[in-house]
Amino acid sequence: MLLLLARCFLVILASSLLVCPGLACGPGRGFGKRRHPKKLTPLAYKQFIPNVAEKTLGASGRYEGKITRHSERFKELTPNYNPDIIFKDEENTGADRLMTQRCKDKLNALAISVMNQWPGVKLRVTEGWDEDGHHSEESLHYEGRAVDITTSDRDRSKYGMLARLAVEAGFDWVYYESKAHIHCSVKAENSVAAKSGGCFPGSATVHLEQGGTKLVKDLRPGDRVLAADDQGRLLYSDFLTFLDRDEGAKKVFYVIETREPRERLLLTAAHLLFVAPHNDSGPAPGPSALFASRVRPGQRVYVVAERGGDRRLLPAAVHSVTLREEAAGAYAPLTAHGTILINRVLASCYAVIEEHSWAHRAFAPFRLAHALLAALAPARTDGGGGGGIPAPQSAAEARDAGPAAGIHWYSQLLYHIGTWLLDSETLHPLGMAVTSS
Repeated sequence: MLLLLARCFLVILASSLLVCPGLACGPGRGFGKRRHPKKLTPLAYKQFIPNVAEKTLGASGRYEGKITRHSERFKELTPNYNPDIIFKDEENTGADRLMTQRCKDKLNALAISVMNQWPGVKLRVTEGWDEDGHHSEESLHYEGRAVDITTSDRDRSKYGMLARLAVEAGFDWVYYESKAHIHCSVKAENSVAAKSGGCFPGSATVHLEQGGTKLVKDLRPGDRVLAADDQGRLLYSDFLTFLDRDEGAKKVFYVIETREPRERLLLTAAHLLFVAPHNDSGPAPGPSALFASRVRPGQRVYVVAERGGDRRLLPAAVHSVTLREEAAGAYAPLTAHGTILINRVLASCYAVIEEHSWAHRAFAPFRLAHALLAALAPARTDGGGGGGIPAPQSAAEARDAGPAAGIHWYSQLLYHIGTWLLDSETLHPLGMAVTSS
């Protein structure tokens, strides 16, 4: 009877998950209603959208600092050679073509909209990345996050609609700044984090229950790895799957180094890392989880420490945070407890949304389905590092154990739901899903 009920639950769960994406591809949020073509209204002169200051969280966010050709952050800029965009390039240095990946993506989307709106007309960029100091102090042009645009025919009667098209293309802030151009900008990002939600490099290590360590890229269902519960107690948790896996990726990671004990962790910007409260001197509950990109020297993260023969988590001061290390592979492991010790540092298994508890609750259906499959499937002894732990032999597990790459479908589903229900300040502007971590 129990098995019958479990199978019925799985059928219902699978059906609901299959139906949801189907409905999402329908005519709109109102089931059965036909979506009418959206009527676009041109922006008025001096109007900006959203109706907040450019460098606030609700728009493109704060200024991160000027990028020069000799700075470490110059690698964050990428050239745009889209033939459907005309670059003025009056400096004759190619600077106007350099921009962040997010800015490039939005600009390319806008170029298509311009050609569709006015056949024979192209998008024209008059100002992109500025290395010569021609803009006001703390201008986002200095970071490659802003562009000034017109149409190729320079017909000023089109500029109001051009601004509206820029809004629709996804720019984070659009301003009908001058009668001669439209100003657009995007949120801060690095070229890596925009392409993967939150990951560790393949060379990162985890601690196994049967002893020893293992590279994160070699994890398989059935492995039990060192993690922590919500009270800060160390335990071993089942590795379930990868929320993101890209074996061939070459990424630039944040490097977070602690002082004592001296540990070193690499992870992407949108990944969550636990930070100790200011007055915490032990493994007390309630640490906050921050995006890796927000961790600063002087804050304290949790590391494994040996004291009197007892192993436990203790806060360690962050000595340095840099964005410079390139490493191979990008992996986002998920454990049953939603936490994992990577290179002896405690991290969340989630990314993109800066609420670890929300993300962990969102994965409850996934964990439940996994547990039911484990109960229904015949147990096996995993000789490949599982330590004799029974593991389910389901088709899903077999697929996860193989070399399949990309973001997990459940993560993608949650991300799309999150972008619909949550405000933009809750989600990391660089991440790709509540998925990876």
